[in-house]
Order: sequence, then C-alpha cells, then structure tokens
Amino acid sequence: MEITQDKHSANQALIKIKLNEADYQPKVEAKLKDFAKKSNIKGFRPGKAPISMVKNMYGTSVLVEEVNTILSESLNTYLKEQTFKILGDPLPQDQGTIDWKAQKDFEFDYKIGFVESVELTLDSKIKATKYSIKVDDKLINETLDSLKSQYGNSTNPEVSEEGDHIYGDLKATEGEFEKTVTLDLTKITKKLAGKFVGISKEAVVEFEAKDVKKGQWEEAFGLSEEESADLDGLFTLTVKNINRTETAEMNQEFFDKIFGPDQVSSEEEFITKVRETLQGNYDKESKLFTEEELKKVLTDASKVDLPEAFLKEWLLVANQGKVTEEDVEKEFPVYAKQLTWSLLSNEIATKNEIKAEHEEVIERTKQMVREQFAASGLGAQMEDSMDIFVDNYLKGEEGQNYMNMLTSIQNEKVLAFALDKISVEEKDLTIDEFKELLAK
Repeated sequence: MEITQDKHSANQALIKIKLNEADYQPKVEAKLKDFAKKSNIKGFRPGKAPISMVKNMYGTSVLVEEVNTILSESLNTYLKEQTFKILGDPLPQDQGTIDWKAQKDFEFDYKIGFVESVELTLDSKIKATKYSIKVDDKLINETLDSLKSQYGNSTNPEVSEEGDHIYGDLKATEGEFEKTVTLDLTKITKKLAGKFVGISKEAVVEFEAKDVKKGQWEEAFGLSEEESADLDGLFTLTVKNINRTETAEMNQEFFDKIFGPDQVSSEEEFITKVRETLQGNYDKESKLFTEEELKKVLTDASKVDLPEAFLKEWLLVANQGKVTEEDVEKEFPVYAKQLTWSLLSNEIATKNEIKAEHEEVIERTKQMVREQFAASGLGAQMEDSMDIFVDNYLKGEEGQNYMNMLTSIQNEKVLAFALDKISVEEKDLTIDEFKELLAK
C-alpha cells in the first residue's frame, strides 16, 4: 500500500491511496473460506460447497467490502498521524469505472481540507467590552404595570374604554377578506383606537387600511404576514364582545400569586423582590451577550485560514438534497465564524489545560432542571427525583446532550480565561440601550 499527499494550497490537499493485490487478497481469501464453511447452498451439504462456487457467488462483493474497509482504516490512521487539523470529512473523488473482476491494483483519491495552525495571542492588545444591564425605575414601573394587568380580573363590560380588547368580525368592504379577530387597542394609534372607545356590542366600526401602521395588523389584530400583505381600502369590524382586564391591587393575594405564599409581606418587599428578579434575569442576558461579543472579538483577532472552497463543497455533499449552493453561500459566513470559534476555543483549552469536569456537568444540569421546574411551580416536589431527571437528560439524543453541556461549560471557562488576559472595558446599559445593541 502507498499513501501520498499532494497539497493544492495551504489548507487543501489530495490524498492518494494505492492498493495492490497483496494488500487485500489474504483477507478476501480468509473471508471466502469462512463463507464456504458456513454456506448453505442448494445441492450441497452445509459447508461443503466448492470454494470456486463460493468465489463466483460472493467474490466480488467480498472484495469490494474488504477494499473499502482497508481504505477507511488506512485513511483514518494516516490523517490522525498528521499535525494539521482536519475539517469536515474526506471527499472521495470520481475514480471512473472500476473492473472489480479483472483489476488487481487500485488507486483512490480523497480531497481533504484542514488548518495548519490556530494562532491567537491573548494580551492587552485585544480590546473587548463587558456589558452589564442595570434595572432602572422605568423598567420596574413597566414590569409592575404589566404584572398588575396580567393578574387582574377579566370582565366583559357593555361599553368599551381605552386599553380594552375588542373581539369581533373584521371584513373588507371590497373583496373577500373576512376574519374573526381580537383587537388590542393599546397596539394601534391613538387616533384609530378612538374609533373603538365608547362603543358596545354589535357596533360596526369603519376605518381605512392606511390608518393601520406597519406591523399593527400582526401585533394588534393578530393577522399573519401573508394575510396582511395586500390589505387595502375600507374595513369594518363588527363588535361581538368587549374584554377588559382590571388592574390587580397590590395586596397579599397578589404578592402570593407572583412569588408564592408568604415570600413577601409588603409592597416595599414586593418591589425589592421584583427588582432582584429582573436584575438576576438581565445579569444572565448581559453575560450571554458579553460572551457572544467576545467570541466575535477573539475570532476577528485570530489567524485561522479556513479552506473555504473545500468546506462549501463538503457542506453540499454532507447535506445532499437538503441545501443548495445558494443556501451554502448565504449561510457560510455564519458557519465559518462558528467553526473558527470552535477551533480557537479548543486550542486555548488545550494549551492552558482548561476542561469541564463530569461533576460540573451534573451540577449545571441540575441547575437547568431546577429552573425549568421552578417556572412551573413544581421545583420543591422534583428535588427528590433530581438524579433521575439529570441522568435521563444527559443520556438523551444518544449522549449528545452530555457532550453539548460539556462543551458549553468548557467554552465558558475559556471565555473567562480570555477576559482575564485581554483589555476589558466595563459598560453599564439601560434595558433600552441593550435592546438597541441587539437590534444592530
């Protein structure tokens, strides 16, 4: 057997594997003899069929199988011995027609893509920002208003007021469009909402489509983008019911509904608890946002030469029939960033002996399960069965859940390590400023 490498560029090569008869024939002969011993061919006693007949019947299929096995094992062994990092999978090249009955020697080519090295120096020359979202009074007041509205009593008054929901039949004056909708008066312009204030059941309200601003067909009327795409002209909405949510009072019953029995006992304690809860949630969001921005900074600062042409070809082959060349071209920049970060993260982890421990995976999974059950109000009851839930989750997806959790923890450690080495500016944000950043 002969294996050679022909580099086409700094990150792509062709691997040639040449096999002669001595490489595969002993294994083919051994397998055919084994077939002969176990064969049950009509006209012969079990295991007594002539070897020549067995060769005629199974010789070609056994040869193909053994050659493919030798190729796979030899290629994998060869690639593991290389110093570069293989990306994707080797792509077998078209060999033309193979005469399996007559040929004795075979040659196979495989295209590979790789990176020679992953280089990144973590020092103060790399600059990043650590974001922290601060919960202000505006957000507290908006949250309190939302909670009081959400947990208030629902009524069906006879006459509508500002902020009500109008349930009725929406119909175009010209055309066939007609649909029963629930209109949220808080999500349309004040001018248009005024048409729906002070009306009662069976009232018919007329309005122009031009008075409904962009996005309000979907947000206020609940239509899909397809339904709202071509709406124009005059519309009527025949009122069938009026829905109103009365604002809940800030009392013990309200406190208990939000945080559970006897968790807070005064309005001051309640507001403090709301602030702490919001800050905890936004601390998680700002941490995730900082990590994603840091990945971009480190990726841009690194020297990783990806074999783009090879990877695009491999993505097409690996997803045969599921994606087009246009899909690959469109999504490749995102894929390349993710791949580069994965290579960087592994390189930093290896050089600095950073790794996630099994115990950390277990504890992180317990934390995730607790949060999920806490949201449903079942946290305390599930603690006794925690080990079972954790075990079932980590074994899920054929063990992929475990590997994903392991990778996630290692990535966090790598990012924390990087933050200690580079130049970091801390920046406080309001929730509005944070939303603006996300929108960019």
